[in-house]
Parts: sequence; structure tokens; C-alpha cells
Amino acid sequence: MEDKKMNTGSINHNVIMENREKVIITGIIDIHSFDDELVLTETEMGILTIKGKDLKMNKLNLDNTELIIEGKIAMLQYNEVEHMKKGGMFNKIFR
Repeated sequence: MEDKKMNTGSINHNVIMENREKVIITGIIDIHSFDDELVLTETEMGILTIKGKDLKMNKLNLDNTELIIEGKIAMLQYNEVEHMKKGGMFNKIFR
């Protein structure tokens, strides 16, 4: 069976969470924003939002497309990349 991918790129995207305290993500394209409660990343599979408390970026390697975040992880959510390019949240607020 052929794998379906959103993008035509050959980078794999994986998310591994350990005890809601550590998340390892591969297939990272870019980091849009980061603070101790919210991480907004662009991945091969869309925009990934990570919410929590005391979030710390322990490793970011865009050459290897890998990101490691530790803290109290409360939520992981995907959105399509097109929403981000069209202005996303700010576009909806200022209509």
C-alpha cells in the first residue's frame, strides 16, 4: 500500500511523547513561535501547536528536522499549513 503524504517532500514526520513530560518531533520545517506555554511549529504534516506549562526547548536541529520539548504537555493539535499562510488566527480576528 502506498503511503499518503501531505507534502511531496521525503522527510518523515514522527511524534513521540513520553509520560506527557517530553515530546520528540521529527519532520520540523520551522518554528513560528515559542514560549513556556505555547509552541507553534510547521511540520511536514501541517502546523503543530503544543500547549502546556514550563515548556523548554531542549533540542532544535533544523538540519535533521528534529525538536525535543520538555515540560508539562497538555495538548498537541494539528492545523493545515494553508491556514497559516492566509493569516491564520490574526486574519480571523481582524476581519
